[in-house]
Amino acid sequence: MAIVKPFKNIADEVACLPYDVMNSEEAAAMASGKDHSLLHITRAEIDFKESVDPHSDAVYEQSLKNFIAFKKKGILKQDTDSKFYIYAQTMKGHTQFGIVGVAACADYDKGIIKKHELTRPDKEEDRRV
Repeated sequence: MAIVKPFKNIADEVACLPYDVMNSEEAAAMASGKDHSLLHITRAEIDFKESVDPHSDAVYEQSLKNFIAFKKKGILKQDTDSKFYIYAQTMKGHTQFGIVGVAACADYDKGIIKKHELTRPDKEEDRRV
């Protein structure tokens, strides 16, 4: 009799919390055993020893390297046409739904897109190219 592994949803492997709600140690624990976790892009310091500065050039270069590799492997891919995605999150029996879409950063900076939250300037500057 063959043992059949249960289907694993790729979203379970890729999805992660936002980069700014955890520290490096927590991110490393969450990504443990998940080679396709987006944390390898958003918190690339987890691919280094703990002594590496998470804001070092090496970490940013690793993030880019991981991003390119995710695209080459098909883990991340560009949609061929415009789409909105609906998602659901359930916690303690309560489910909330949301919509995911992409917009131009320039429209956000110009105020065309309304900011949904007040973010810390240091967090915004850390992610600017």
